[in-house]
Amino acid sequence: MFRFMLIASAVLACASAAATYSQDASAYVVKSGADIQPEGNYNYNYETSNGIAAQESGIGGNHATGGFSWYSPEGELVQISYLADANGYQPSGNWVPTPPPIPAAILKSLEYIRTHPQYVEPAQRSSGFGRAAAFKSIVG
Repeated sequence: MFRFMLIASAVLACASAAATYSQDASAYVVKSGADIQPEGNYNYNYETSNGIAAQESGIGGNHATGGFSWYSPEGELVQISYLADANGYQPSGNWVPTPPPIPAAILKSLEYIRTHPQYVEPAQRSSGFGRAAAFKSIVG
């Protein structure tokens, strides 16, 4: 029985490995380059045999621009470019999701709120310290 379980486990492991094999697993770097300057300027790029590519250049700690691309499982080329600076990471490309437009009713509500600030009542003066003052006024 043990031999049967061992052989069945080995067969299942091989079948699982064959089913999950991907050509991406055997991809290799086709092109690669990097240049780092003492002043902090840098750039790098690489490309792999399965169509993945990336490049970036910038000034260390201040800003960077670049992009990357790959092929989707459907075979479509996905390209993303970006800028990273004091305003944060700003990607752009056809595959970057964008929010839907803000409905007109919400825009109208936001404008109303902006033009009609909330009324804040002035603070009332209190003569005493809470319950003790109230007890004192009742008792004596």
